[in-house]
Amino acid sequence: MTDSIPHDGITQALAAGVSNRGIGLSVGDARKVDGVDVLPVAFVSYGFGARDASAERGPGGGGAGGVSIPLGAYAVKDGTLRFRPNTIALASLLIPIIGTLGLAISMIIKALNRQR
Repeated sequence: MTDSIPHDGITQALAAGVSNRGIGLSVGDARKVDGVDVLPVAFVSYGFGARDASAERGPGGGGAGGVSIPLGAYAVKDGTLRFRPNTIALASLLIPIIGTLGLAISMIIKALNRQR
């Protein structure tokens, strides 16, 4: 095989090539919009997995995935720093949480009514 990475070290090679893996905040490049300095901020999470090939376990494989959610931006105007949230992104995060909470409450109420 002509690959430069041996199969037994693919997981280590992938891990070495990815720095700051996990969950964190990402800060974009500053821009000036209508005389206001804007610095975008996003929540970023990603991960990957791989399995080495071997005669016992069969072929190897791998996969990766990630997400970036724009949280808002820091805005500097007239020397005052303010965080401007991205209300659409925040609402899109809250909708499934509120729906799950509502479902859990309804299940609790049904279970309590059955005990009576």
